[in-house]
Amino acid sequence: MLSGEFDREPGRGCGPHRASRVDRRLLLRAAGAGLLLAASPKLVRAASGKYEAMILACIDPRVQEPVHVYAAKRGLTGQYSQFVIAGAAIGVVAPGFADWHKAFWDNLAVSIELHQIDKIIAIDHRDCGAAKIAYGDAAVADPAHETETHRQALAQFRKEVGARHPKLGIETGLMALDGSMEMSG
Repeated sequence: MLSGEFDREPGRGCGPHRASRVDRRLLLRAAGAGLLLAASPKLVRAASGKYEAMILACIDPRVQEPVHVYAAKRGLTGQYSQFVIAGAAIGVVAPGFADWHKAFWDNLAVSIELHQIDKIIAIDHRDCGAAKIAYGDAAVADPAHETETHRQALAQFRKEVGARHPKLGIETGLMALDGSMEMSG
């Protein structure tokens, strides 16, 4: 059949049989979308609106699920935007990653504008390769040095957020690979 032609089914009147199949598909899609909206209104929202926070986390695949679980335990499911960058706060403040800094600050500004967030939660994690790249082997040589490296980076992060967005609440923490958190500042 050529494009634009209609086919007739035996026993049925004239009409675009092909178009009626498309209409049924569209109808089913619309019904499915309506069910999705009804089933999870908290998760289906417009691009703008009031949300609780932005979570800053690391790209490390080992911490994706622990960060998600942490957010869920805090009651933040569907209530936060997320920015994921190597090193989390380290990626935002370390001089070695200076080319990335503008992208984070621009995204934070957009999240404040669109999502009207009240706070940012920065989650660094233990055994972070970006910390080693940014500050060298000695900075993560043992747990005490690793903790101090993250403490300083998170303090610098809090200082920079406070200077740019003084009304924004700031929470920072260091996550172990098992998902346990040590809050700082």
